[in-house]
Amino acid sequence: MTSGNELNEMNAGQLAKLILNKEEDLFILDVRNESDFVDWKIEGERMEILNIPYFELLEGVDEILDQIPLHKKVLVVCAKEGSSKFVGEQLLAAGRNQVYYLQGGMKSWSEHLEPVKIGDLRQGGSIYQFVRMGKGCLSYMIVSDGEAAVVDAPRMTNVLEQFAKDNGFRIMHTMDTHLHADHISGGRKLADQQSATYWLPPKDATEVTFEYAQLENGHDISVGNTTIKIQPIYSPGHTIGSTSFIVDDQYLLTGDILFIDSIGRPDLAGLAEDWVGDLRQTLYNRYPELSQDLVVLPAHFGHFTELGEAGRVAAVLSDVYKKNPGLQISDEAEFRSMVTKNLPQHPNAYLEIRQTNMGKLSPSEEEQRDMEIGPNRCAVHEN
Repeated sequence: MTSGNELNEMNAGQLAKLILNKEEDLFILDVRNESDFVDWKIEGERMEILNIPYFELLEGVDEILDQIPLHKKVLVVCAKEGSSKFVGEQLLAAGRNQVYYLQGGMKSWSEHLEPVKIGDLRQGGSIYQFVRMGKGCLSYMIVSDGEAAVVDAPRMTNVLEQFAKDNGFRIMHTMDTHLHADHISGGRKLADQQSATYWLPPKDATEVTFEYAQLENGHDISVGNTTIKIQPIYSPGHTIGSTSFIVDDQYLLTGDILFIDSIGRPDLAGLAEDWVGDLRQTLYNRYPELSQDLVVLPAHFGHFTELGEAGRVAAVLSDVYKKNPGLQISDEAEFRSMVTKNLPQHPNAYLEIRQTNMGKLSPSEEEQRDMEIGPNRCAVHEN
């Protein structure tokens, strides 16, 4: 990333650090169609964004120049990068400087993973969170004595493999907290590539076409010689098999059941009325029995305001219970009504994603990228 009187390139990693570090103002000109922009956009604290569709700029940018700041970095964004280059060149020719285009467009933004260290484990080792900023997805790597376990891996397994290789970790286990419907899991692929064990809740695996190890209560998974225990906890509601993990008696990986500011939706298999009771049981009975000092590490975040220091998404369980609107509804009927009436639009291609994660479909890499475009939409937000 350079600057000057030429069109510069900014990749997704550079954009992520610019947003997370909050050190510099950024102006984004998004030239996608309005419907795509409204559905899903780049978000950040020290950032201003303007949507002007590309087709409105084919004859020049003169009419929008008064909306483009002179003394900020200007990043032009489109779906794949071609249109942003065209518009960026016009802005330069019109006298704007510090103009950039997003390499690979929103598709590359959707796939970028930003690793951040969450903390150390008591008997040695660490836990890392991989923040997929453009998709709102979170994955985890738990490491101890050179061994690693990965939870809710994305399909971009090369990033996880390279991180493990660079740090001298051998991936021994991959686990999915549930059968995902918003993104294609990389858990089974990563396990195959690393000769690791792939774990999945059996109640979510009744239709899968492959072999897996069953995640069950009371069956601890150890990582490293120091026996960092990952304790599965059956916690249905988002799916019938949803399973949480307690790691090192410090961290609670909640999957898509509980987020920092919202709760999981129960309808992505078409069973909202059936599963809302399980969701309430997990949130209002099972989790409150756990140590309230556990640090909640969810599988998603819904808004950039949930990103903490260095991009971490985490909160102490007791604080989540004080502040999360979905945990403040004492009346069961009111809770059921709130959940079933506030369901957001379904994730893009969620039925095909579920079938892919069952092993029933084998889409190409480009088809997988298209299936995942857009936000995760796994949460229920109280209106």
